[in-house]
Amino acid sequence: MYVVNGIAYSGDNNNKDLKVIDIKIVSELCMLVEFSNGEKRIFDAKYLIKIPIYKKLEDFSVFKNAYIENGIIVWDSGKIDIGVSEVYNNSYIYEQELVI
Repeated sequence: MYVVNGIAYSGDNNNKDLKVIDIKIVSELCMLVEFSNGEKRIFDAKYLIKIPIYKKLEDFSVFKNAYIENGIIVWDSGKIDIGVSEVYNNSYIYEQELVI
């Protein structure tokens, strides 16, 4: 990701066909993200609030109202979004415990 004039742009997109298909808010600035490749990953967005465009996400009422539009995560009626590669590259694999 890189920032120009306060606007954050997603860097290289190595996974051009990868899309976000589901999200679940886990806690403040943290969500479980399901991708079109079947992976579920935990995305911690704390690092984003240092970037001016993402500062609003500190307000949990904004963060928790994330939604998916065209395969990407969006907030604040589309005023804030984040590229799929950015989310994927800055998340870690979610390994769900098997309950027997």
